[in-house]
This record gives sequence, C-alpha cells and structure tokens, in this order.
Amino acid sequence: MPFHGVLPHRQHLFQPQPVQNIGVNDTYAWQLNPEHRHVYDKLALALAQSLQAAPCGIDPLSAGIDATTPLFVKPITNLLGMSLDAQATTAGALASGHTPCAPGCFWSEYLVGDHTSTDCLVLAGKVLWFAHTQGAAQKDKQRPIYWHIGVRLPAIEPLLRDLIQAQLPGYTGLCNVEMIGGKVIEMHLRGSNGFFDFYGAHFVPAWVELVDKRVWHGLESVREGYVYSLFGEGELPADYAEIAAVHGVTVVPDTATRDRIAIVYADTLAAAEQVAMRLCGV
Repeated sequence: MPFHGVLPHRQHLFQPQPVQNIGVNDTYAWQLNPEHRHVYDKLALALAQSLQAAPCGIDPLSAGIDATTPLFVKPITNLLGMSLDAQATTAGALASGHTPCAPGCFWSEYLVGDHTSTDCLVLAGKVLWFAHTQGAAQKDKQRPIYWHIGVRLPAIEPLLRDLIQAQLPGYTGLCNVEMIGGKVIEMHLRGSNGFFDFYGAHFVPAWVELVDKRVWHGLESVREGYVYSLFGEGELPADYAEIAAVHGVTVVPDTATRDRIAIVYADTLAAAEQVAMRLCGV
C-alpha cells in the first residue's frame, strides 16, 4: 500500500492511492525520506534560527543565560509525538536540577506569540500551496486545546517559502511546519492528517498527482473549521455519537494519544465547545 501509516478509521480520506510510497505519519515519513529527514532534529532547527539552545548537559547559566530566563525543554527528535515530555522551565531551575532534562532532550529559549501549523504542497523544494491553521491560546501541557483550520496567514508565507527551499531542496510532496511567534519549532515530512477533513475532495488527488507525475493544476483554499481536543483520562459516554449529531459535529475517540479522550471536528468553535461540555464537562 503506497500510503503508509493511515489509521483504519481514516482510510476513506486517502484516495486515490499513489504509485510512489508516501508516509502519512512521522515514523514512515522519516524512513521513506532519508535525504530530507534531518528536519526532524528540533535542536538543529533552533540553532539554524539563531535561537539560544543546547543539548541537555549544557548548563544554560554557563552559556550566559540569566537564571530567571524562561526556557523550554523537549526531545531533540521524537517520532511518536513530537511534543511529548515537553515542559516549560527557567534557566535556574534547569541548572539546579529542579527541572529534569533527560538524555536526548534539549533546552531552548521560550517562544511566545501565535502558534501556527502550516501544511505545504511542495515541488522540488518550491512551495505551491499553503493550508494554515492557528492554535488556541488555551493550552493543555503546552498543546493547543483546539486548532482553527483555514485561517489566512499571508505574512508568514515568504518565511515558509525560504525555509522549505533551504531545508528541503529537491523534496516533492507534503510537509508541515509549526511555528510560535514566527519561529519554527518543528518540521514534518507529512501533513496534519487530523485536518484533512477540511481540505476538500480535490486535495488528496492533487497531492498524489504531484508526487507521482510532478504535475500541479492548482487547488482551492481550505474551508474554515475547528479541530478540538478532549484532553484527559476516561471514556466517552455511550451516547456520544447522538450528542455530536445534535450539534452537527463529528466526534472520533482517540485510541492513539495516551491522554486525549477524543477529537471533535466542527464548523464553528461554539459547536465544538458545547459538545466538549456535554461529553466531558470541560
């Protein structure tokens, strides 16, 4: 099967099948793209942007960083959930050992500002199409509670074009770039699969044709919507599908993420929040 890593309940979105092998999760994308998988190194991305960052084991105070300076600690590479085990701290707490910094992790300056995620269709390192999504300010363990799909962010597109041309020369396919405050925090050699419901019927065929034939006929803009996460422990009520139907949303139980109960797909934020309240009391 040329699409690799598709979850069973998402198979209907990934049609037609490509001739070329395409990874739709990070583990397959890393394996199938040896020439470009360096982008999964988040420490290298931070240093390439001149951010203050270093592997765990380097004392931030010895690097001249004030003890009160906010820092962020996360794995250098983690294909099973790039933000897992990420935590905010200060240089002093890290230097004193109050905040653990596990082997394989790094620290970097704490970024503030809009949290964005952009899927890009790329031909030989040139971006042809953007799908922008903006994360909520409300967070759970540094993860946005919801993502607003189909936002217009023309101001960051020149930066994304330059970044992808520099980091992914010769790459053709789909990639994703996450940013906070205009700085790149992660890159992926796949798209945001959970957002594809809003990309329209022509998206996957255009993606497949681009990879297989190097042909591009254009693609419409992404419609607006919301992907809302029900973080926490527990189970959905037995009548969750009926509750979702009343509000015109879709609820999908999440069996892959250890502390997320379900994902809500909605056309409006109000509908997503109403369902979240009914299902989990959040």
